[in-house]
Amino acid sequence: MQVFSEQAFTYEEAERKAYEKHGERIQIMMHETVKIPGGFLGFFPKYGVRITGYIPKFNQPVPLRENQNKGTSFAEEKEKVLAVANRDNALKEVLAGVKAIKERIESSGLASSREEHPTLNSLDDLLILNDFTPTFRKAIFERARREISLDGLNDYDKVQDMVLQWIGEKIKINENNKFNVKPRIMILVGPTGVGKTTTIAKLAANFGINFNKGEHKRRVVLVTIDEYRIGAAEQLKGYSDVMEFPCFSASDHDELKKIIALNSDNTDLILVDTIGKSPRDAVQLGEMKLFLDACGTLADVHLAVSATTKSSDITEILKTFEPFNYKSVIVTKMDETIRTGNLISALSEKAKAVSYITNGQKVPTDISKASVIQFLINLEGFKVNRAKLEEKFPSTERGRV
Repeated sequence: MQVFSEQAFTYEEAERKAYEKHGERIQIMMHETVKIPGGFLGFFPKYGVRITGYIPKFNQPVPLRENQNKGTSFAEEKEKVLAVANRDNALKEVLAGVKAIKERIESSGLASSREEHPTLNSLDDLLILNDFTPTFRKAIFERARREISLDGLNDYDKVQDMVLQWIGEKIKINENNKFNVKPRIMILVGPTGVGKTTTIAKLAANFGINFNKGEHKRRVVLVTIDEYRIGAAEQLKGYSDVMEFPCFSASDHDELKKIIALNSDNTDLILVDTIGKSPRDAVQLGEMKLFLDACGTLADVHLAVSATTKSSDITEILKTFEPFNYKSVIVTKMDETIRTGNLISALSEKAKAVSYITNGQKVPTDISKASVIQFLINLEGFKVNRAKLEEKFPSTERGRV
């Protein structure tokens, strides 16, 4: 069996090329949208279609030797028949394997359906490329079918702009950035390894220091309850020494409550760094929840989630940390991915808002207030008209923390 692959700007053209090159016996198994280089120095590629399939090789009848009917034994004839049958069985196994692969690809949403309009097919492939979930994609295209006429679908750029706006509408931004009570207590929770301690330091620097004047603008207190991770307290203490903010370590509920009580007067912000926990460790998460109850009901809890986490895991994390009553999500490590569909899908499906985004390890610079634009410009393959989108989704503080 020979496998082939052909690509062209349209499905029909790719199919025609395959038939002309390989004959009428070809079997097309799947197709996908691909970028085809073109334009000046290859900088302006177009989208086309690649088809993949196989060319079956039919078994030829075994030729009879001269006077075979006279000298060939029954055993020899039986061996020949079995040899042909074995080749047939091997071919059937290969075809079954190819079919199984095709079914897995289609069930996971990695191939678009030819039942849709070509514009929707192309956009669906872009959504798949950006790791949007099947549920999110389904909602987008149900809206497209309701709101866009058949003639309207022929204008690809206009439909793409509409889809980008619909994606933006599903991104919720937490605008609460005020100090209504003193001290304001911000707690950062989340899984291990998402960068909570570094994020705490960035928030402390941005909320507490006037960089133009080189002086404090708020009194900030740092607290860590992470005594189990090697160097966690020392890392936060190092940041606090540079910024000249007090730093404390609490080992239990009562000690945390005492630290907060002693630092409430004349303090603007208390930032609490917590222990990184696996979403599957329900017992320890429950213990940490009781620990943090010492901060009081007015504490502002934020959930830190890495942008590199796959959508199904993000959904599980959002669900598992619900008991902490987090106000919003802080997205970390945005600089480590070029796709944000996983985040947008999970946050949209759980109706969670985003407060801040970090995009590097530098303190205090690599953090900004979340905005819809930051998510949209990270979408791969879309033509982003930033000026138009900023009119639709204005950022009230222009990214400042």
